[in-house]
Amino acid sequence: MLYNAYELQRSYLTGASAWASVVSDLMTNPALPGAALGVGPMIASALDVFAHATMPRGKPAFDIETVHAAGKDRAVTEAIVLHRPFGNLLRFSHDGLPEDAPRLLIVAPMSGHYATLLRGTVARLLEGAVVYITDWADAKMVPVAAGRFDLDDYIDYVVGFLEHIGPEAHVLAVCQPSVPALAATALMGATGHPCRPLTLTMMGGPIDTREAPTTVNDTAMTRPLAWFQQTVITNVPLMYPGAGRKVYPGFLQLAGFMSMNLKTHMMSHWKMFNHLVEGDGDSVDASKAFYEEYRSVCDLTAEFYLQTIEHVFQLHSLPKGELMHRGQLIDVGAIRDTAILCIEGERDDISGIGQTKAALTLATGLPEEAKHYHLAPEVGHYGIFNGERWRTRIAPVVEEWWAQHATRGQSAAKQGGAGKARQLTAVS
Repeated sequence: MLYNAYELQRSYLTGASAWASVVSDLMTNPALPGAALGVGPMIASALDVFAHATMPRGKPAFDIETVHAAGKDRAVTEAIVLHRPFGNLLRFSHDGLPEDAPRLLIVAPMSGHYATLLRGTVARLLEGAVVYITDWADAKMVPVAAGRFDLDDYIDYVVGFLEHIGPEAHVLAVCQPSVPALAATALMGATGHPCRPLTLTMMGGPIDTREAPTTVNDTAMTRPLAWFQQTVITNVPLMYPGAGRKVYPGFLQLAGFMSMNLKTHMMSHWKMFNHLVEGDGDSVDASKAFYEEYRSVCDLTAEFYLQTIEHVFQLHSLPKGELMHRGQLIDVGAIRDTAILCIEGERDDISGIGQTKAALTLATGLPEEAKHYHLAPEVGHYGIFNGERWRTRIAPVVEEWWAQHATRGQSAAKQGGAGKARQLTAVS
C-alpha cells in the first residue's frame, strides 16, 4: 500500500508540476503585457520552484563529454563493458591517456541515489586514469526472475568487476560501499587473487560506526531490525518490471536525508526563489542542477538494505571480525599488499570522523607505509567527492597514493625514504 500511495500522489503532483511550469513561463514571457509588473514575477518564481520540486525524475545520464588533460580538451568515451542484472560496469576513457595509465574501479553507493551522483568524481579522476564505475540498477526495474541481491552478491559483483578489469587496478569506494569493497579486498587478499587491487581508497565510509556516531547511526541503532522490515520495506507495484520484489524505496531514503537537514533544504529553495525574482540565472541553475541529481532516487532490494542495517550499523560485524561471506569469515588482516587510503571530511554528518579510519587498525597485515589517513578540513560528506575542494585538494592525494603504489608491493619508503613514509601516515 505504501508504494501505491506514493505512486498515486506522484501522479497528482506530476500534473500540478506541469501546470505550474506552463503558468510560470506565461507569466514571465516578455511578449505578454504586465509580465514584469506587480506581483507577477513573484508568483512566477514561486510556481517555478514548485514545478522543479515536484517534477518526475528518472535515471540521470553522466553526460561527461570532455575533460581537460595534457593541456587540451579531450573527448570522453563512455561504454558499458559488463552487463549484470543488478548493475553494469561502465568505462570512461579518452585519447589523451597513455597506454600504461592507471585503471580505477569506483564503487558507487547503493543507497538510494544513482551512480551519477559521482559524476564529479569520475570527471576529475578521468583526467589521468581509465575510470570504471559500478552503475547499480534500480531494484524496481529488475524482474523477480533475476533472483535476489544481498550483501554477499554485492561483494561478488565487486570481485567480478575487478576480474574483468584485470590485475593491478585501483579501487575507490565512496561512503556505503566502503564495507563491501574492504570485504572483497580482504577475500581476494586471503587467496592471493591475481586481480586484487593495488590500492583501496575509502571515502566517508561506515567501517566502524561505533566511532563518532551520527544521526544516521543513531536511527539504525535505536530501532530493532523488525521495525525496518515492517515499516520501510514494501512491494514494487505492478507497473514496473520488478513487480512484487520487496524493496526499500528510494523515495523513503530521500525523505530521510531531506528531513535530516530540513532547514538547510528549505533555505536552499527560498534562496532559489529569491534568485529567480532577482533574475540571477546562474545561481538558479546551480541550485537546480544539484537538486536534479539529489532527487533522482532508486530502490534497493530489501535483503541488501536489511543486511546493511544489521551488519554495518547494528552488529558492527566487520570491525568485530564476525562478518561472513558465503560461509567464509572475512579477515581484514589478510590484506597484505593492497595499500589503503582512508579519507574523511571534517564536517561529515553522515559518516563521523574515525569511522573510515578504523580500517587502518583492522588491516593488521599491512605495513605502516602502506596505510594513509587524510582528514579534509572544512569538508562535509558530499564535499569529499564533489566540488572545488575535491578537485583541488582531495583528488591530488588520491592520485599521489596511486603513484606511490603503482606496482605490487611498492611502498612509500621505496619511493622517498623514511621521511616520506612518516609524512604519509600523518593526518593531512
